[in-house]
Amino acid sequence: MGVRLILAEKPSVSKNIADALKIKNKQDGYFEGNGYIVTWAFGHLLQLYDAKDYDDKMSTWKMENFPFIPPVFKYKVKGDPRNKDKPDKGAQKQLKIIQSLMRRRDIEAIISACDYDREGQIIGDSIIYNLKNDKNVYRLLLNEWTPVEVLKGLENIKLNSELKPLQDAGVSRQWADWVIGINLTSVATLKYQKGKGKALNVGRVLLPTLKIIYDRDREIENFVPENYYKLQATFKTKDEQLYDGTYFEGKEEKFKTKESLEEIQQALFNKDAIVSDKQVQKKKEYPPYLFNLSNLQGYITNKYKGWTSDKVLKVAQSLYEKKFITYPRTASVALEESLVGKTAKVLEKLTDDLPYKDEIKFVKSKRIFDNSKIESHSAIIPTYLKPKKLTPDEEKVYMAIKNRFIMQFMPIAEYEETRLETKISGIDIKGIFISKGKVQLVEGWKKVESIQSKDTILPLVQVNEGVHIVKHEITSHVTKPPQHHTEKTLLRVMETCGKNYDSDGNSEEGLNAILSGFSIGTPATRAETIKKLKDVGYILMQNKNLLCTDLGIKLVETFPITDLFNLEFTGRLEKSLFDIEKRNYSKQEFLEFIFDFTAKSVERIKVEKEITIHEVTMKRKTNEVLGKCPQCGNAVIEGQKGFGCSNWKNGCKFVVWKNDKFLATMKKKPTKTMVKALLKNGVAPVKGLTSKKGTKFDANLRYEKNPDNEYFSWKMEFEK
Repeated sequence: MGVRLILAEKPSVSKNIADALKIKNKQDGYFEGNGYIVTWAFGHLLQLYDAKDYDDKMSTWKMENFPFIPPVFKYKVKGDPRNKDKPDKGAQKQLKIIQSLMRRRDIEAIISACDYDREGQIIGDSIIYNLKNDKNVYRLLLNEWTPVEVLKGLENIKLNSELKPLQDAGVSRQWADWVIGINLTSVATLKYQKGKGKALNVGRVLLPTLKIIYDRDREIENFVPENYYKLQATFKTKDEQLYDGTYFEGKEEKFKTKESLEEIQQALFNKDAIVSDKQVQKKKEYPPYLFNLSNLQGYITNKYKGWTSDKVLKVAQSLYEKKFITYPRTASVALEESLVGKTAKVLEKLTDDLPYKDEIKFVKSKRIFDNSKIESHSAIIPTYLKPKKLTPDEEKVYMAIKNRFIMQFMPIAEYEETRLETKISGIDIKGIFISKGKVQLVEGWKKVESIQSKDTILPLVQVNEGVHIVKHEITSHVTKPPQHHTEKTLLRVMETCGKNYDSDGNSEEGLNAILSGFSIGTPATRAETIKKLKDVGYILMQNKNLLCTDLGIKLVETFPITDLFNLEFTGRLEKSLFDIEKRNYSKQEFLEFIFDFTAKSVERIKVEKEITIHEVTMKRKTNEVLGKCPQCGNAVIEGQKGFGCSNWKNGCKFVVWKNDKFLATMKKKPTKTMVKALLKNGVAPVKGLTSKKGTKFDANLRYEKNPDNEYFSWKMEFEK
């Protein structure tokens, strides 16, 4: 019997496969033993040709050379990260090893064990088929790298030809992004950028994501706050207990004018009331669904400071390669029904030492096991292997996944909600006062992460019982603008293309959008997109908020190919790739559409007006000292995102952010002059601030350290 050659996506995964097969013999670039050879790639070993590899004239960017669409797409060894024009030596060496192994006479079959997704498919296929191979090729399709699953998977390998649709979708994505990226980045840079420097990046997933952030920023900027009023009263029962109620007319508790409520308030003096209705309901609270990648990224970036979605994916990937969790790049929030037995075993293994283990019961519920809610991979759950040692970052991500998993098998939380209606006696007014109380009856799954529920306890009263009004007041409120996007909210919009956006991702419509492939990017690429937007300078992150930079704003407002900013357009392209995977659409049709769209877009940009979006000036970096730091006395200098202390590496926290929130509410940004004045005199006179009502005013601003922490706050003073 011949030997089987297995190609894994990374060295760590090949080690997992070798361990499962009990192969001890490690050679240069592969493991061998027990009828198998296990070798590896380092992700993509090959990349598409650059434009200049096809044609020398493309080595300089000239408008007349575009659109450029190669007649055939070719691959080469991936470039060295430090010098893109030279091949990566490590990749070159590993490709030679793989090629010599594939040519060995005793090899009877090749098994691609790259990740079971679009990208994994083309990583394996591009290597195997570019190295001219005449052996049978099979595919190992796994969701986790534990020994049990590896051995089971090797008994159930498929012919790689059955995965042609997945390969077609992967190649279509790769070629489409190359054509759009190369052509439109080049012509946009030639047309709209002055001076040499970083190119103006244009991409299929990059621009619609930028537009989501731009739209939210504009919404906040154009928001006009409105005042509204509420009427609240406090009632006393016959046994001296107090409870509060809010005045409602129909379903409305917010009133535009104060006058309408003042009339009612006048009528309340020295009045009694009766409890006209009382409803007591038991309500159930289900745990949030199991994690898919986007929900995990949202949860972690929201919970921990300094985390980005990109970091969450890297840490999850590491846990996956160490065999502790299942495949992380998934869009599903449920498990396949075939995993019932396996899941029960995992639950038993992971919970035997928990203080509340008696409350954990394995159930086969449709909320957890549901094939109709699965897109190629199940939700992320722990494997049966318990980690002995994790890094602090891995610990955070692993515990989130483990806890979310255990929650599914804890009792459903229950609370009792009481709703009282109180009617004023002796006067005829339209509305009633409503009071709500809530008492947690069963803590259930909330125990897992010690989620505290706030109880609001109402006194025990009966319908028709008389109560006395002891206090009433009209409170004034102001409508708030929408919040800036965070990585959590942005991922949610990308995942569902804005379809019925809800923050917990528990809506059916949002789920259907995900399951039909209608999204921006894939779970695997969204984090990369957000990171790239920051790297190319289109957005910046302030605390957890994502904001457009001036360059990002100019690009959205000037770049003429508006389809590329359109969620629907990008969603349809992603849906087409999904349909290619499902054999409902052809690679040929998709690529023809992309090539045609690109060519037309290039011609359109060529005839547009000459505008400069980005001027690159080769300024010598001068760190002009603006003054002394009020904290530590070191120099304060201007940085990319703010004016800060040059001693920040040693922990000095003094900084005035360029996108300062307080100043932004008055439509101002800090300037050098302002910062100099603050540092010299402790106060800066600022002209032309804008009030909430839109009127301009001047004020003196101070920037003072908070007594109880290391941060600074603004104080406003007016000339006497």
